[in-house]
Amino acid sequence: MANAIFNSFKRDIANGSIDLDTDTIKLMLVAAAYVPNIDTHTKRSDVTNEVSGAGYTAGGVALANKTVTMNTTSDKGVFDADDVVISTATITARGAVLYKSRGGASSADELIAYLDFGSDITSTAGNFNIAFDANGIITLG
Repeated sequence: MANAIFNSFKRDIANGSIDLDTDTIKLMLVAAAYVPNIDTHTKRSDVTNEVSGAGYTAGGVALANKTVTMNTTSDKGVFDADDVVISTATITARGAVLYKSRGGASSADELIAYLDFGSDITSTAGNFNIAFDANGIITLG
């Protein structure tokens, strides 16, 4: 599956449940066995096959230096953040799920998007790097 926005995110952004630049947004790594369903997966508890291994913490990592900008030339809104580096990791992941972390049960955490790496990426006792698109993580418009 290609990159996808969960349909529940469209509702949550419209009704103000998610604020991309002020809420805690996390990136959780998943294995190839996870098949995102943009219609029925709405909470982190719906996500299966999260990776595990040395250097990776269950639930993923919080995105740093998040920004939401408006591009009046192309009439788009853009969400971006720093690239992610998971240090000294021994893991294999096929993709990542972005979600709003509420700091408690996974059944409360709203899903945002699925990022497909295109193939498995592996790190062995080294850095696991995720470089976001230069044009932003999510572009609306």
